[in-house]
Amino acid sequence: MKYIALVYYDESKMKELSQVEWDALNRECIDCGESLRAQNHMIGGEPLLSTETATTLRVRNGKVDITDGPFAETKEQLAGFYLLDVRDLNEAIQAASKIPPARFGCIEIRPVRELQDENNIGY
Repeated sequence: MKYIALVYYDESKMKELSQVEWDALNRECIDCGESLRAQNHMIGGEPLLSTETATTLRVRNGKVDITDGPFAETKEQLAGFYLLDVRDLNEAIQAASKIPPARFGCIEIRPVRELQDENNIGY
């Protein structure tokens, strides 16, 4: 079963890390991904740039509305994701508990909903 593990943390607190601490955390994330891939638990994942680089798009009444920045002000911001392929929620929790930024923020774990087209082909 596929789950997405969304990584959230407070960007302002992460900016307080020294370059050495930031580099060490990034190395831990790379190692975590490699370990999860080696166990065939990780399909993919990517870190995101800060919310300062975000653009939010909405379509209302056929019109596109673009806003700079994230869609909402929050205490923790989406920092990246891991796409997991695991047996069940318990295995997803075990895998996500190894994601290093969990020490600084939180990991939201959600099952992936597969869409079906009219020919019953999943996406």
